[in-house]
Amino acid sequence: MEIFGSEKSVIVVSAPAGCGKTTLVKKLCQDEEVKEKFGNQNIFFLTFSELPNIEVIVQRLFQHKNWEVPELVDENDAINQLGLLLQKIGECPILLVLDDVWDRSQSLLDEFVCQLPHNSKILVTSRSDFPKFGPPYNLKPLNHDDAMNLFSHSAILNDGNSYLPDKDTVEKIVKACNGFPLALKVVGGSLRGQPRAVWRSQALKLSKGTSVFDSSNILRNCLKSSIEALKDIDMNLKECYLDLGAFPEDQRIPASALIDIWTELYELDEDGIHAMANLHRLSLQNLLNLISLGNEEIEEDGFYNEHFVTQHDLLRELIILESSLEPVAERRRLIAYINGNKFPEWWLEQKQSTSACLMSISTDEAFSSRWHKIQLPHVEALVLNFQSKNYKLPVFIEKLDELKVLVVTNYGFFPTQICNFPLVGSLSNLKRIRLEKISVPSFSFNSLRLKNLQKICLVMCDTGEGFSEISDSFPNLVEIDIDYCNAMKEFPDGFCDLIQLKKLSITNCHKISTLPGRIGNLMNLETLRLSSCIDLSELPDTIGRLRNLRHLNISDCVSIGKLPTQIGEMCSLRRLFMNNCTNCELPLSIGKLEHLEVLCDEETALQWANLEAYFKNLKITVIQEDTNLNWLPLNSHHF
Repeated sequence: MEIFGSEKSVIVVSAPAGCGKTTLVKKLCQDEEVKEKFGNQNIFFLTFSELPNIEVIVQRLFQHKNWEVPELVDENDAINQLGLLLQKIGECPILLVLDDVWDRSQSLLDEFVCQLPHNSKILVTSRSDFPKFGPPYNLKPLNHDDAMNLFSHSAILNDGNSYLPDKDTVEKIVKACNGFPLALKVVGGSLRGQPRAVWRSQALKLSKGTSVFDSSNILRNCLKSSIEALKDIDMNLKECYLDLGAFPEDQRIPASALIDIWTELYELDEDGIHAMANLHRLSLQNLLNLISLGNEEIEEDGFYNEHFVTQHDLLRELIILESSLEPVAERRRLIAYINGNKFPEWWLEQKQSTSACLMSISTDEAFSSRWHKIQLPHVEALVLNFQSKNYKLPVFIEKLDELKVLVVTNYGFFPTQICNFPLVGSLSNLKRIRLEKISVPSFSFNSLRLKNLQKICLVMCDTGEGFSEISDSFPNLVEIDIDYCNAMKEFPDGFCDLIQLKKLSITNCHKISTLPGRIGNLMNLETLRLSSCIDLSELPDTIGRLRNLRHLNISDCVSIGKLPTQIGEMCSLRRLFMNNCTNCELPLSIGKLEHLEVLCDEETALQWANLEAYFKNLKITVIQEDTNLNWLPLNSHHF
């Protein structure tokens, strides 16, 4: 009613953290009447966060409209381009949702308001009221009945095998949550399936806390108790959860990045099964949101590139607080935020080495890449988050003798050049590298000599011709993941010399048209994923030499006209993913493959059904079309 009937151009939804502001406005964006008034393409949802990057925000608006995204020089350029974009949209009304706007962003908010077209609305969610825009819409905590319903829903298992204890215990817990939806969900999730004694213990802890905390601290007290309870489920589960603080606010966290870190820090299995189980446990506790961008019914063994994690800001604040309680020298993880070139005081004052095993460093677009020294003799995982157009790795990386995992993520819009990437070559114990939206000169990879490196993951990267001598650089590499690297026009021939390689994933690389015949040299390869390589026209005959290959995925490779006859020689093949491969001809030789499961769409399944007579144990699994909206880019937050 406020959006449709009010004369105000700006409507502020105000409430403390954890009251459901973001949930409410996301539902509003999906409302049929709202979509009818503004149209899907004119509903924009942007997360500001505590330190918004106006350049990236404006670039994502261009991306949402499928217009060419401009390279922006600075904040003033971004504001000018914002005005041009809003003018270009024309007279059509716009609904611009600005989520999680902080007080310090008032001037930036004013820029959006003054350039807003006629008949358009800005909907702001904030912990502040912004009185200059008139009385806010104050979102109240839940009343008692609604709080009981939400808590009960969160505390009962989906299969109905859980229970709620006596009414008095439940009433005490719900009262302690003070009507905060986030607290009700998290506390309810932490008690799901627990014995009566645990419920009563939690009720006692929370009821004592309510008498000494104000309303905001009541929420933190409830959430903290649920985080502490993780130790009772699994010894490492709380530690895994606290590691989420290594990633920036309001950004999706790739599950594969967490799996890489946890696999090395906690000595979990190489395929990530136990690490993924931890994510599911934390999701069941409502401590994070685990989102799959693919079909959740069909899961490939050890492939989690389509799984992402998001978390509530307040939970993240608690994680950061929990990680900083001990003295710096004794902390298990160090989390540093550098605004401009202002380093944390504890960093500048460091006089002795730390015992930290994980280090996370986040910098903004103003950072000059001038690094201060720090002693990190025990760090095994380093996470670097940045937004700069140019970036230098910290010089102290050369002395991280124990480093096993390096995660480098650019949160800007275009790939960032790293000019001193050869520094990585000094990390003799490095086992896993993950780079996202990075441009690395070709010579950088070829100059490295990392004999212990086991996995490389490249997402939206530009590496030039950086893999010509990769077998000399990484002789023991067993896994390569390359995703959305659209600058890659040819399958790197150097990959064919990696005789230890077991998993090779080149997905969503739209310009690759052929595979080299030498791919048959990868005699130890067990998994080959080529999904969504839409220009790939054929598989080479030599693929028949991959006698150890168990999983082959060519889903959405729409240009492949036929499978080679030699595919019948792949005697170990057990699962073949062929979703949306309706134009692909199937050779009769494929009938030699015993115990084969084909996972595909209905139309492709009909082709396979015609060959069932040639098979002894063919299994056809039809993948149902996934109708949810999880595919939407989480880091651009648009509808």
